[in-house]
Amino acid sequence: MSNHPLPSLTLRSVLERSAALFADRPALSSLNDTPLTYSDVYESTQTITHWLREHGVGFGDKVVILSENCSHWGVVYFAVTCMGAVAVPILTEFHSDAICHIIRHSEAKAVFVSEKLLSKIEDAEFDPTPLFINIETFSPIALETARDTIRELKSAGLREFRKWKEKALALGSQPTSAVLQDGKYRGPEEGDLAAIIYTSGTTGHSKGVMLSHKNIVSNAVGIECYVDINENDRLLSILPLPHTYECTLGLVLPILRGAQVVYIDKPPTARVLLPALGSVKPTAMLAVPLIMEKIFKTSVLPKLTANPLLRFFYRIPLTRRFMHRAAGKKLLVTFGGQLRLMTIGGAPLAGDAELFLREAGFPYAIGYGLTETSPLISGSSTKNCQLYSAGTPLVGTQVRIADKNPRTGEGEIQVIGPGVMQGYYKAPEITADVMTEDGWLRTGDLGTLDCKGYVTIRGRLKNVVIGPSGENIYPEEIESFFFASPYVLEVLVYGYAGKLTARVHLDTTKLDDLFGNLPAPELAQKTCALLENIKDDVNGKVSNFSKIQRIIEQTEPFEKTPTQKIKRYLYVDS
Repeated sequence: MSNHPLPSLTLRSVLERSAALFADRPALSSLNDTPLTYSDVYESTQTITHWLREHGVGFGDKVVILSENCSHWGVVYFAVTCMGAVAVPILTEFHSDAICHIIRHSEAKAVFVSEKLLSKIEDAEFDPTPLFINIETFSPIALETARDTIRELKSAGLREFRKWKEKALALGSQPTSAVLQDGKYRGPEEGDLAAIIYTSGTTGHSKGVMLSHKNIVSNAVGIECYVDINENDRLLSILPLPHTYECTLGLVLPILRGAQVVYIDKPPTARVLLPALGSVKPTAMLAVPLIMEKIFKTSVLPKLTANPLLRFFYRIPLTRRFMHRAAGKKLLVTFGGQLRLMTIGGAPLAGDAELFLREAGFPYAIGYGLTETSPLISGSSTKNCQLYSAGTPLVGTQVRIADKNPRTGEGEIQVIGPGVMQGYYKAPEITADVMTEDGWLRTGDLGTLDCKGYVTIRGRLKNVVIGPSGENIYPEEIESFFFASPYVLEVLVYGYAGKLTARVHLDTTKLDDLFGNLPAPELAQKTCALLENIKDDVNGKVSNFSKIQRIIEQTEPFEKTPTQKIKRYLYVDS
């Protein structure tokens, strides 16, 4: 990087530099498909930019991307941002009403949409109507006949695209609205808006986070002090690209460093993921805590505690570390055998899962951030990852603890730096609420900052429950104790009607093994007894004011955000 510095902190500079340095290297591809090279990606973005301008999309216009992860997603993202327009990625899990609201609220001039997601918008009415483009074929579609049109156009991928590109480049007219006086298009500058990210947070309110080119690129550049991604790396993408975590660390950073990103076109279930890992043999990946926690809980821990003798040895720290190390070697083979970096972020990682990763010698690194910070605030490398910590702040980013408790050192984490957003789109009042008078972002997270600069997260400020004598009770901290039980898959702790309540989703497979085919009334009775035992075990490990008073079975998995955080607002008032 130092030998070939970026001329500016813009996405256009990122792509142009990498296209020059890594022209023939593979850049983006779907699993088992021929990859687009960096030269292909650059030429494709130029073509799309030209085509968009021909159809009236200019500097500062909003362009929606509504698609599953694929190589064309990245091409469109760079095409839109490199021309100075604004990318508006939409999470595919959003309800159709929310998607249509975002298209209207952002005043999108164009919408790139995949065939699978077309049904979410095809019956909607827009005024004015945006330009709709099939992201798989890069062909314009008429919304009223879109499904039939896409079926006719669906085809051949890169070969057909190149034919279309040649035709598009033959066009010559240019809309004067997008041209400067010297006849050249204005390129984006560092402070220009690059993307609006409509969040799907745990609060239930979606807001449009405005990120500039400098916000995003400075974050990608800053991450380099923690992780060494280079042109020899292969990343397997398993998280949604519309989320800033995946977009910045899983797309912009690899493009910046000349690496290859491979996408799978289905949800990353074990049945899909395991063959993909064997095929791609990734050297680096991004994950959210729930993925690693489930691997530990359902695949690793049961084997390490399969009988009384193993459980006895597992309770001894020395033999546990030996067992973890052996399991870690097998896990690396499962991940393709060449993994040297797994970054984990988006939510806190359960303590028992992190202890396993540490003792197993698994090459993991922890980060902490928000969509509003592009996203990373702090991070670590595989070598300096401190147990149960979220790492140290990025270079140029400052963290402080506000309203600090003098006894515990805990307070709200606040941050200032080049990654902090420009604000919420069309919401100056909400923006003002999250910014302090001296320009720091209120994260809403509780944490500490030690003398070495390591940030530790305690939980969300809004989730704190006040105890009977005014004590601060941290639900996330209590939740970690529940996972000592092999029967607990997910848990949510909250205050309800003056009682500290736990809502628990149990592993039904293990329940079947435990109880067999009991009649429904007897099964319900046994399950209630099991829940009470779990509650008693947790209460034996926490302070008196943090004891669970009520426990409820959550029969279905909790609804979650794209980073697999439970949507607490759906349950805390139940």
